[in-house]
Amino acid sequence: MSSVVRSLGEKLTALMSRTRRETGRRHSNRTLAADVEALPDCDVSLSHTLVGHLASGRQSNPTVDTVIALCKALGDVPPAHLLPHSSYDDLEALQAFENPAARQALVLLDRFGDELPGVLRLLTLLEGLPEAELRNVIADLKRRRDDLGLKPIPRNDPVAKQPKGRRRTADEAAAYAAKALEGL
Repeated sequence: MSSVVRSLGEKLTALMSRTRRETGRRHSNRTLAADVEALPDCDVSLSHTLVGHLASGRQSNPTVDTVIALCKALGDVPPAHLLPHSSYDDLEALQAFENPAARQALVLLDRFGDELPGVLRLLTLLEGLPEAELRNVIADLKRRRDDLGLKPIPRNDPVAKQPKGRRRTADEAAAYAAKALEGL
């Protein structure tokens, strides 16, 4: 990771300079605005002037819907990549993290105490594997954890409904809120 934080404009300009699959040409302000307008089920209206202002850094605070639409039009780039933080500069790692199986492999690897940069490099390699091979890697990691006697990782399936717990009492809710506000 670099210590220099790239701005939204710098990242957007870099993404626009990549060649498009459909035409083989790079995005211009007009073509990106047109691609955003052509997105199905998208209510964002984006002018080429606004795209230019975002890319040049004159406008640096777009709405969340605008960022999501830009990312979809640029080839399903993870929206976090446009955030101005050095942790989100590695586009390949963010794209790999979008794969649920790769995330599961990362969780399994993280429990072994691997250093984060090495795990992220491995994560980008895992993204390139066919689905069947990625499942084999996950199965091998689970077997390795079992062999080492480590606790199994709970599966966080967003589709599965989580059992509802009891409701907090007023005193518990107040204590929870106070504890949450302590860090602010």
